Amino acid sequence: MIDTKIVKVDPDNIDYNIIQEAAEIINRGGVVVFPTETVYGIGADALNDEAVDKIFKAKGRPQDNPLIVHIADYSELYNLASDIPENVRILADEFWPGPLTMILNKKVVLSDKITAGLKTAAIRFPVNKIALALIRESGKPIAAPSANTSGKPSPTEAGHVIEDLMGKVDMIIDGGSTDIGLESTVVDMTGDVPMILRPGNVTQEDIAGVLGKCDYDPSIIKSDEKIIPKSPGQKYRHYSPKARVILYKGSIENIVERVNYDYNKFSSEGYRVGIMSTTQTEKYYTEKLKITVGDRTKLLTISSNLFKVLREFDHMDIDLILAEQVDERGLGKAIMNRLGKASSQTIILRKGDTPLKQG
Repeated sequence: MIDTKIVKVDPDNIDYNIIQEAAEIINRGGVVVFPTETVYGIGADALNDEAVDKIFKAKGRPQDNPLIVHIADYSELYNLASDIPENVRILADEFWPGPLTMILNKKVVLSDKITAGLKTAAIRFPVNKIALALIRESGKPIAAPSANTSGKPSPTEAGHVIEDLMGKVDMIIDGGSTDIGLESTVVDMTGDVPMILRPGNVTQEDIAGVLGKCDYDPSIIKSDEKIIPKSPGQKYRHYSPKARVILYKGSIENIVERVNYDYNKFSSEGYRVGIMSTTQTEKYYTEKLKITVGDRTKLLTISSNLFKVLREFDHMDIDLILAEQVDERGLGKAIMNRLGKASSQTIILRKGDTPLKQG
């Protein structure tokens, strides 16, 4: 058991004494949790295999799940990656610093521990001020997956990290709630056409708008345990609360009707049921236990709250979470990707169905 130190840092008024202390932990091979604009990350020196091992141990993370390496200046990319195409610079000019991770051919300085034996590495330049300060002060690229127990919803507040990793890391930097709430977009830049391996806040439309083309990796559409993952989040079931999640797809009217029907059915069978509603639908779930995740017309409100709401249901000892589909365009693709991986069942509702016909 590690004596974890918890410190608060205001991103608009950073205490650099704390950042220096955190950087010293990184440089001596320790592990520090810090906020990014996406989720909280559990960080260690990316060039120190023993330190990287501590990340896998603390999270209970499979060794074949590669890590993202965080840098604080574009020029650092050339120390870690080779054969960097011009499209990388174009994307970096548009989206770095920010919630975009690029897969590139790696240099030997990055070991197999980081890349899960692959010849490619995932690299990101975050925009969060605390993250940048820590990377710069340490003088090292920092490997940092999400700071949660593997398989659980990613942490968007320091309290979530404390639930999962207290006593397993050296320091937790509390920088408040994260802005986006979903992990970064991961795009493979090693082929002729950029390929999104994990959707996020930087969308397919965004990347195609800059480069002309951008495709989705088939693993996003179809889950396959035989996949050799080039990116975190490709192979294993992720983002899952203790409760079983049922995801409903179809028209809003059909979803509301079926969710109400299933809520009553499961409740009568003795299950504790919760509904993940939206601003547009909460009024239709009268006298039912529900948490509103956000506004369908403002998808950032949903992405920033999604993992938080899943954890809130766990605190309420819910057995079943009934979750609604959102529009899969833009950021909605990332939200539905996370909901799909969190759910154990998806119910597709067709026009004209009734609950009994859907059954």
